[in-house]
Amino acid sequence: MKNSIRKYIGPGPLVAAAFIGPGTVTVCTLAGVNFGFDLLWALLLSVIATIVLQETAARIGLISQKGLTEIIRQEIGQPVARIISLVLVIMAIVIGNAAYEAGNIGGAVLGLEAFGTLPTFQLNSINISPFPLITGLLAWGLLMSGSYKKVEQFMVMVVILMSLVFLITASMSQPKFNDLLTGFVPNINGENIMTIVALIGTTVVPYNLFLHTSLVAKKWNTPADLKYARVDTVISVVLGGLVSMAILITGTLGEASNIQSVLDLSKSVEPLLGASSPYFLGVGLFAAGITSSITAPLAGALVVCGCFGWSSELSSKEMRWTFSVILFLGIIFSSLGIKPVQLITIAQLANGILLPVLSTFILWVINRKQLMGNFKNSLRWNILTFAIWIITWVLGIKSIISVI
Repeated sequence: MKNSIRKYIGPGPLVAAAFIGPGTVTVCTLAGVNFGFDLLWALLLSVIATIVLQETAARIGLISQKGLTEIIRQEIGQPVARIISLVLVIMAIVIGNAAYEAGNIGGAVLGLEAFGTLPTFQLNSINISPFPLITGLLAWGLLMSGSYKKVEQFMVMVVILMSLVFLITASMSQPKFNDLLTGFVPNINGENIMTIVALIGTTVVPYNLFLHTSLVAKKWNTPADLKYARVDTVISVVLGGLVSMAILITGTLGEASNIQSVLDLSKSVEPLLGASSPYFLGVGLFAAGITSSITAPLAGALVVCGCFGWSSELSSKEMRWTFSVILFLGIIFSSLGIKPVQLITIAQLANGILLPVLSTFILWVINRKQLMGNFKNSLRWNILTFAIWIITWVLGIKSIISVI
């Protein structure tokens, strides 16, 4: 029985953990603060879009037994197009994840600071906090274990903990059922459009597609395992979506003028949680930060190794060097208070181009009979995927415009 259950547990929790980072926590909190329950429908749409894209990525990984970067390298026959595609992937995923890693570590640190602070030390008149180093070393140590299984087990544990924190907080607020239902009725206007795009954009994450394809190929290896991969994907993404909705619901308790992050909600939820509210929310924010601090460098390393045809085993020296560089750049940026604005701008621009291009490539690959065989898309699934493809283009164009 125990072994049977384990077959259904794969990289899904890593996918959920990757999109519930500090950025998502902040966006969902502010959505609840500013618009109440009105944007729950946007989160539902983002969950559906993520399930469709991640199931497609998982199916490609399982049937081809290759990572997405390896497929790009092998399936795009035109050399110039292949080189452009791989450069774009490296810019968006590797540079982007290195830049955003500081935010992931910073979110985890903010959660830790709810429990107290540690003495800082000076380096050339610069105050350095030890929390980012502690957080980064925890993530690095887990990745250096060389075991995908250990990473998965840790992620399952932390995602469950994070889920309990936010789901319990939301349920204790006792939202009215009719108000919740009203929130699932689409409502778009000039005031909320930016937040809607942000909610969908923080859930539909390009690097998750690379991460999922590679890890599914490592977890399962026969077409008969597709049912396990699908259950793992759906349950994990739905759970992640419920956590995001719980954060939004909790955000409705706050006042717009006082809330910038989830920890600022602690005074608003004191009637529910009492004096423990900062610690309770601190655990949730730390969990969101530490999981993203692990998945971002892992995805970046898988992309680099896939681009150059290197081993993607977690214990290989190529993987270790790559995720170490990404992670330690995040530690440096976070410890020194450096905001890698230019890197983030480049990453946003590359992501804005990559997401629609990648979704187009995935749509093409999943319909290639010679690669997918009988597991290529059906007409019904193609219609659904095409609808999601349109959304990725809207998000991509919006990202490019915001940078320009």
